[in-house]
Formats: sequence, structure tokens, C-alpha cells
Amino acid sequence: MSRALDWNREGLIWPHREASEFIDVGRTTWHVQRMGSGRPLLLLHGTGASVHSWRGLMPILAQDFEVIAPDLPRHAFTKGHLPTDMALPTMARAVDELIKALGIRPAMVVGHSAGAALALQLALDHGYSGPIVGLNSALRPFPGPAAQVFPAVAKLLFVNPLVPRIFSAAAGFGKEAERFIYRSTHSKIDAEGLACYSELLRNPRHTKGALAMMANWDLPTLRDRMAEIANPALLVHSDKDNAIPLEWAREAHGWLPNARLEVLEGLGHLAHEEAPERAAKLVFEFGTTGKERV
Repeated sequence: MSRALDWNREGLIWPHREASEFIDVGRTTWHVQRMGSGRPLLLLHGTGASVHSWRGLMPILAQDFEVIAPDLPRHAFTKGHLPTDMALPTMARAVDELIKALGIRPAMVVGHSAGAALALQLALDHGYSGPIVGLNSALRPFPGPAAQVFPAVAKLLFVNPLVPRIFSAAAGFGKEAERFIYRSTHSKIDAEGLACYSELLRNPRHTKGALAMMANWDLPTLRDRMAEIANPALLVHSDKDNAIPLEWAREAHGWLPNARLEVLEGLGHLAHEEAPERAAKLVFEFGTTGKERV
């Protein structure tokens, strides 16, 4: 049995450690960071990441919002969720339960990559009607037969107990984490972020959580329901994103009735980590124009 990440061991390097708290909701324990005051803003990270991915953006947003950022189910320091909790609707339900336990009503939800899909699912299933910002959003299903092939492959990897260990050993060795991040995202991030990703990638339990999320992510069904989403939405996408092409973002933008697209030039999939001030500017502007709709 692979051990979980330990907050008093691996967690010692986590950014904004003083903003962290652990929230029990039923059988689960969520790791949540909270910062600032004002209207609540919920941050949802992408597959395989953690709250550390908001290290640069969160303090800027906290100048105007109470910012709440959880580690998603089976990611990093959040514990207790089952593998069957990793489908998009069940993860959205888990996040909604956390929101209720915290006693907040988000004025805005900002999601990165798969976190953007999670924000849209909150709107569809749980009555969230406020503005949504998707940063390098993972919304478009793989084209053609790949839509079935890739989830099937993720499922096979997930059920093989050796795969997360082998992947973690390879990705966490030396400078391989830095090379892996750049190859996957075309983003160059700071040493603090790389150190956190290295700890995550070398932990088999975390990587198994990421694989479970990939295996159960049903984007075709979300795609079919996007026309139902009336929330004002801003999709921010980078032109150098090596994980999700800008062309895919342009296509997904057209599926949402009340959305606009902004392009960040010269950045990769982790644009909000590379240039948090540029991402924050767009969030602030959109938050101001969307106040009356919350």
C-alpha cells in the first residue's frame, strides 16, 4: 500500500502553508487554503495538481476576494474519497458538499484545465449561477474514436497497481519532473512550483488519483449539455499550450451561450503559474462586469 502525502513531511514546502486548514465532510478530509476577505471566490485546480498551483494568483485575487482553494478528491492532501467518486458529476457533488460545509456561496468560480469542466458541472447540477472563468480549460472531448480509447487506457492504467509506482518513480527522479512539466505544458514555472509538482509526481497515491480522474472524466456528456449553461463565462487560453491546443478552446467557446475568449500570448498550459498577474487582471475585470449577475 503506497503511503499518502504527509502534511508534516512533504507539506512543509507547500506555498501559503499558513492559509491551510483541514475540513471534515462525512468520511472525507479536505485540504483547503483560504485567503483574503470580501466576496467568496472558489479556485479549482486541474488533474494531477493541487492548491500549490495557485501560489502566485491567490494572493493577488485575495486583495479583492475571499479566496478558497481545495485540493480536489484523491489529490495531494485531500483524503477519504473513493475511486468511484472521481466521475465529473460525483466530483461536482463533492465540491458542492464542501461549499455547503464551509458556509459560502461563491461569487465566482475559477477553474484551471479540468477544474473549468468541474465549474461548469457545478452550474448544471447544483444551481451555481455566477461567473465562471476557465483558465486553459479542458472542455473539448478527444476527437473521433480517441474519445473512447483514452478513457479506456486510463482505466487500464488505474487498475494496474504497478503503473502509478512506475510512473512516480520515473517522473520524480532528478530533473525529470521539470522536463515532464515542460513537455506536457510548454510552461516554464518557478522552482517552488517545480518542487511541489515533483513531490506530487513521485507519490503513487496522488498519481493514482489523477489516473482515476482521467479514467472517469466524461467530457462528451458535458459537451452535450453546455448549451444549458447560462452563466457568464470567460475562457482564457494560451497560444503556446502544449496540452490543449488553442483551436480546441476556440471550438469549445462556441458551445457556451454566454462566453467570450481571451488569448494569452507566449504562455503554456500553466499560464496562471507563469504570469499570475496577467491572469488576475482578466479575473478582476470579469468579476467586476459580472457582479450584477451573481
